[in-house]
Amino acid sequence: MRIALISDIHGNLEALTEVLSDIEKQKVDKIHCLGDVLGYGSDPVACLHLIEKHCDIKLIGNHEYAVLGLVSTDNYNTAARTAADWTRDQLTDVELALISDYEMMRSVENITLVHASPNEPDRWHYLLTPDVASRAFGGFDDRICFHGHTHVPTIFVELAEGLPRVIAGHSFLPGEDNRYLINIGSVGQPRDNDPRACYVTFETEEYEVEYHRVEYDIAAAQSKMAQADLPEMLINRLSFGR
Repeated sequence: MRIALISDIHGNLEALTEVLSDIEKQKVDKIHCLGDVLGYGSDPVACLHLIEKHCDIKLIGNHEYAVLGLVSTDNYNTAARTAADWTRDQLTDVELALISDYEMMRSVENITLVHASPNEPDRWHYLLTPDVASRAFGGFDDRICFHGHTHVPTIFVELAEGLPRVIAGHSFLPGEDNRYLINIGSVGQPRDNDPRACYVTFETEEYEVEYHRVEYDIAAAQSKMAQADLPEMLINRLSFGR
């Protein structure tokens, strides 16, 4: 089976539309979404309904958690808090019901799917260092855990001794004797200095991981964010992917 994995759309309809179009060319069997469909961008409602239409598994991210009032935004920076408040105001009971059905974590086809970390998934740990990744490996039993949250395509490889090895996200064939934490990057808010949308396809039989980068109309997304009076910092960063 060939599956597509997407995450961190963040209300960026232009990016999501192009990614779904690109996924269609890949002839995948299923699409799974690893959370943060909304937040930051100007089209949370449209993005939620596209995810509902196209995705088989839908996981909850910290931004959905915040919209549902399950986590405080007090520790968000000013721009993120402003965007979260704006996003919440756009949603009706229909969208809130969709989000409420999102799962926290899922094991399927011998892989684990989660938004942030399989270790304490509702604490939203950022897997940025080998030390944090080492604890995350204790949170799942499968060979591979796919996740998002940091918006940076990254691969952690569990080692027999010492801390996990970290490498930049790239297409590869995982070794049979290793376990991996694989960050699939962000559709709508890339932060690896590449402004193109990012997603991953995975072959469940051959275990092949492939990263895809997709161009989209950044200027159109920025224009709509400006019209919504969303923070300038969030608008500008789309141009640079950071």
